[in-house]
Amino acid sequence: MTNTPIQQNTVAQQTTGNPDAAIDEELLHRLADVHGVGTSFHGWDGLQHDVSPATLIQILGSLGVTADSNEHIEAALVEAEVAPWRRMLPPAVVVQEGTTAHVHVHVRDGLPARLTISLEDGTELAAVQLEDWAPPRNVDGVSTGRATFEVPAGLPLGWHSLTAESDGVTATAALAVVPAKLQTAAQLEERHGWGLATQLYSVRSKRSWGIGDFADLADLASLAGARGADYVLVNPLHAADPVPPVQASPYSPSTRRFFNPIYIRIEEIPELAYVKPRKRATVDRLMHDVHAFNKDAERLDRDQIFAAKLAALELLHTVRLSPARQQAFEEFCRESGPGLDDFALWCAIREDRPSEDPFWADPTATLGSPQVESMRHSLADRIAFHRWLQWICDEQLESAQAAAKRSGMRLGVVHDLAVGADLSSADAWMLRDTFAPGVSVGAPPDMYNQLGQNWNQPPWHPVRLAEAGYAPLRAMLATVLRHAGGIRVDHILGLFRLWWVPAGNSARDGAYVRYDHEALIGILALEAHRAGAVVIGEDLGVFEPWVRDYLAARGILGTSILWFEYDGDSPLPPERYRTQALASVNTHDLPPTAGYLAGDHVELRGQLGLLERSVAEERTEHETALEKIMGLLRERGLLPTGFGDGGDSADGADSAAVLGEEQVIEALHRLLAQAPSVLLGVALVDAVGERRVQNQPGTTSEVYPNWQVPLADEHGRAVLIDDLDANPRFNSLLAAVDEAVQG
Repeated sequence: MTNTPIQQNTVAQQTTGNPDAAIDEELLHRLADVHGVGTSFHGWDGLQHDVSPATLIQILGSLGVTADSNEHIEAALVEAEVAPWRRMLPPAVVVQEGTTAHVHVHVRDGLPARLTISLEDGTELAAVQLEDWAPPRNVDGVSTGRATFEVPAGLPLGWHSLTAESDGVTATAALAVVPAKLQTAAQLEERHGWGLATQLYSVRSKRSWGIGDFADLADLASLAGARGADYVLVNPLHAADPVPPVQASPYSPSTRRFFNPIYIRIEEIPELAYVKPRKRATVDRLMHDVHAFNKDAERLDRDQIFAAKLAALELLHTVRLSPARQQAFEEFCRESGPGLDDFALWCAIREDRPSEDPFWADPTATLGSPQVESMRHSLADRIAFHRWLQWICDEQLESAQAAAKRSGMRLGVVHDLAVGADLSSADAWMLRDTFAPGVSVGAPPDMYNQLGQNWNQPPWHPVRLAEAGYAPLRAMLATVLRHAGGIRVDHILGLFRLWWVPAGNSARDGAYVRYDHEALIGILALEAHRAGAVVIGEDLGVFEPWVRDYLAARGILGTSILWFEYDGDSPLPPERYRTQALASVNTHDLPPTAGYLAGDHVELRGQLGLLERSVAEERTEHETALEKIMGLLRERGLLPTGFGDGGDSADGADSAAVLGEEQVIEALHRLLAQAPSVLLGVALVDAVGERRVQNQPGTTSEVYPNWQVPLADEHGRAVLIDDLDANPRFNSLLAAVDEAVQG
């Protein structure tokens, strides 16, 4: 859908509120560009779309820039020039290892300045001042000069600091020395790897409480590792609301830093052994009440399950820790720092105040305010409980990663990082100073949703995040990577630019806002380097061509989905896939391969009214695309001649059809194994015959059970981890993939 261009100098009353005013669009565009706001964008349709002046004014307002009149725009342009001179030091400096950086120190003109570099190990170095004279500026009536210092090459990787001093005035700034290229995937270039991808909540065992948990993750990793897998990729395990009802989507969490206690395996908590008999009986009853859910293949009931788990966890928390366990808990809290305390405080408050409570929007109800600090004291017991929950999550994640590595996996658990947290989330409250107000993140119109998408997540404010020394980003990444062999970054393009949607606008009435990708990618690489973890960027969708090359040069893997890889009208030959990538047949936003082959997504989207064309037209296009893939499989000798040409399409109607479907799925994975991509992904749903999609974009949970579909086989029967070891289909696909990758 093409936006109608708006003529210059014609934006009047509806934008400014002044009937006699008219915004100079050229001036507005200059200001937007200075602050990284895109004034136009290339859409999925290949056309250039202009962003309306009204939207630009709203987004600039969210950045703290008033642009509702020409006078304000002109003043904002002047302020943008002088703003760096108001700072003695830049808010943060991120430099690649082996390179130098120039740092400007602003002081009263004529006075000497010094810059000291303090390394993580306590070493202090004096930065060398360079001959780089610049004329002084008048800043608020003060003649201000600029001294330029060099951060030398050769500094160790890590988080350091800068301290500037002049005439008794000092300022500090974070200094991050980051890898020029992350080397953690180098081992995969020597020997390619493969692994399982799964939605953990959907994968249960006989011991689960109706939902997949951390112990199930350990068992699944062990099974896959024994069959040659190098990793198991899971959905985001971020924390949701602390009490039911909880958000079903793992991509709309309350925080991206901490974990969801719903995944705790109660029986793996050592204190269970010391619960008094009456309380133990209660725990057993709670488990029994949800145990039957393990075999329910229709829909997960997170709320009832989480309520039962919380009741059991409350009882276990009353057990006094042994001295060794107490010491371990206290060490975890020390390492987690104030961030854990603040999140636990949010959880304690949120238990009694729903997300719509005016408290959360009250500007006086912020961290550090008298009201909130008083609550920190009165809710001390509940805060302690939520800190303990995070410790238990940490222990069980550590155990899962250890089990994965023992099984022979080179990477182990690979976590998924969501784009952001919900507008009513813990992150939005705790970190409100680093988020832009009045806007949310989304996506412009595309082929799947021509109205665009609003994900209801606040975006980082680029300047405020830097002013915080990138500490929130650093802490989040370090926590997620603490017990991980890798991380998948959902919509990694958001580290370059994000689609901002002003409050009250439709999702298509937004604009892209640029980020300092050098800094953000560098910090991601630094934390992954420290954790020894591989980084996989989900780089699908509309992006500028240079982005993928840049990510590869920084050691970040990309994502290739077989159904999306095309060269013109023909499937891209596997030899031309990217080397630095994770290649897989499908994604969680599409049906499992069995369902995709049968065209289930076409029928579903038709039933839900999500199609622009008729079901017949969509199905014809889908079958045409499938035949091209089938032709490539036959051409490569991966399917018999004539197989899959229309007479052998799999619809699950009988055993012969299922046999053909399995053969096609294995052939598709063998095809991908011919690609140079260093990692191959196998969806667990493909290994058991599941056909239902986990998430249908463009729908709500009332329309489709997004993120609530339990793992089932081709007959709709629940599949438990206990069944996998002897599951012929599971073993056959994994054996075929391992043979193809290693061969």
